[in-house]
Amino acid sequence: MLDRKCVACRQIKKQKEMLRIAKLNDEFVLDLKYKLGGRGAYICKDKNCLQLTVKKHLLNRAFKMNVSSLIYDKLGEYEQDC
Repeated sequence: MLDRKCVACRQIKKQKEMLRIAKLNDEFVLDLKYKLGGRGAYICKDKNCLQLTVKKHLLNRAFKMNVSSLIYDKLGEYEQDC
């Protein structure tokens, strides 16, 4: 299994232990099945990492561009389900 680094805590974990956010044609989506193409960023399935990512807009740094607030809203919703 592939290892990935969390954009929030910077720890390396197995891919299946993380959420993937994919950038497809200037649109950002949660890739829950790890099947979508495009550039991706990973976040631990942990409340602290999700909160830090939303609070500090860490996906902007990962993708080197301004990320839509819609994806941060989706991460907030996912965090509540954890």
